[in-house]
Amino acid sequence: MKKLILLPAIAALLLSCKSKNIAMEQPQEWKHTTNIYEVNVRQYTPEGTFTAFEKELPRLKKMGVKTLWFMPITPIAQLNKKGSLGSPYAAYDYTSINPEFGTLETFKHLVDEAHRMGFKVIIDWVANHTGWDHVWTKTHPDFYLKDPDGSFHKASGMDDIIELDYSNKAMRLAMIDAMKYWVKETNIDGFRCDLASWVEVDFWQQARPEVEKLKPLFFLGEFDELENPEYGKVFDASYSWKWMHLSQDFYQKHLPLSDLKNLLEQYSKIGDNSMRAWFTTNHDENSWNGTEYEKYGDFAPALAVFSATWNGVPLLYSGQELPMKTKRLEFFEKDPIPWTGQYDLDSFYKTLLTLKSENPALRGGDPAVTTYWINTSENDRILAYLRKNGDREVLVIINTTKDAANFKLDDDKAIGSYINVFTGKKSELIKGSDVHLDAFGYLVYEK
Repeated sequence: MKKLILLPAIAALLLSCKSKNIAMEQPQEWKHTTNIYEVNVRQYTPEGTFTAFEKELPRLKKMGVKTLWFMPITPIAQLNKKGSLGSPYAAYDYTSINPEFGTLETFKHLVDEAHRMGFKVIIDWVANHTGWDHVWTKTHPDFYLKDPDGSFHKASGMDDIIELDYSNKAMRLAMIDAMKYWVKETNIDGFRCDLASWVEVDFWQQARPEVEKLKPLFFLGEFDELENPEYGKVFDASYSWKWMHLSQDFYQKHLPLSDLKNLLEQYSKIGDNSMRAWFTTNHDENSWNGTEYEKYGDFAPALAVFSATWNGVPLLYSGQELPMKTKRLEFFEKDPIPWTGQYDLDSFYKTLLTLKSENPALRGGDPAVTTYWINTSENDRILAYLRKNGDREVLVIINTTKDAANFKLDDDKAIGSYINVFTGKKSELIKGSDVHLDAFGYLVYEK
């Protein structure tokens, strides 16, 4: 057996990472099988702290969650804040912990425990703007955009935040140093970048390689790659805003199914160098635009099935496992999730998230996986597709209407022995097989 000889610099890097307990697993691999669960620390527990949330980790691991995304953990600016607690997205300081949540030590403990249990951890990064009394407004007022009268430039439509000036090279370096701080101090695995397309793309092109000198990271950007294709070259995954809006219009305005399929074709043409994040709700949608059930009604579970099985990464929000059918969480006040100890959709999500992480046919952003449309006798009502990676296959069939559907499979690609992942029942499918689905029903088969 040959000895492995390490160059001195590489050996030193590995020893340094080992001493700091920094995981070296490349996100280029785990991103293909992960899912993302957004954590609203303030509302997750009555205490609203890192320590209180940490007690939920075993439950979330059992449910199949892989990556935890924490909404901003930095202190909240007090000047011009909204409500009694303010917005987490109006930072007072980029390198401190919001005392509402705990301390740096309690957050580090949470990250370490999450890593021990196999989770990845990413934090929200708000690079476009800060609160009005951020420490930089006093130490570096030149870091900000200014109005003609010399006052700080208020962000469009949001009174509690002011925008940073990305033509200022010193500000860029300070922002990058702040991002590095969290990687060095807490060993996080990446960032969810708020309003990423509101920040010049060349900043992200500058920042990512600099921060990744510390360790490989996962970057999720809040932008839609159909609208901002240049950002997709920097980020591992991006939002599917157009899909979220069109699927809502599809349900509420009774649009043709072809509209949804045409949009999915557009996303597919982007390719696999980046991924799309699929979701039915998040912190903004839940608070301002309605719960997923207010938006999609009984179609919501089927859209969750889609999110977990289409090419990309599924994104969940705190409380979806309850589910929260009518509960909109307050954004600027304390308003805990109404946990009851009973998680009605726990098994539903466990099945989907486990299938996503374990079946190679559902790997996101992997060119080895091919997605095929499956023809049925009701193509104007039934969304059916097959995802295939070698001899592994997952077949998904969704009734997109409020009426029960009886139809036939009309495709040679969907033939063979399949197992219903929700029931465990085996089915022999052939061209011409009869299928019944209830209103907004779904079937997920594993070959």
